[in-house]
Amino acid sequence: MAVKIQYLVVRNGIDKMTFTNKKDADAYDRLLDLAEHLDDLLADAPVSLNEADREALSLYLAQHQDQLSGPKKKPAKKADKASDKSEAAHSTDNDDDIQAVA
Repeated sequence: MAVKIQYLVVRNGIDKMTFTNKKDADAYDRLLDLAEHLDDLLADAPVSLNEADREALSLYLAQHQDQLSGPKKKPAKKADKASDKSEAAHSTDNDDDIQAVA
């Protein structure tokens, strides 16, 4: 007989999701915590949403929380910085060129 460990996420007495590792179960539990917080926030919002729409929206926002802060800046590579410096030194004065002075 094989023993299989499962982690069950339960909210308000309702089984929400079953996972095979604790890390994924904890991450999903945190996601549900955030969705619940967002649902409370949306309940006080100046727009009226029915309960089902509000819950769906709060879960959607919680699932896409990384996109809520807007686009991320890509870090410049060291090779790009070196080529930018050499290009700036060799560029001619042009009304379209903008150079930063440190």
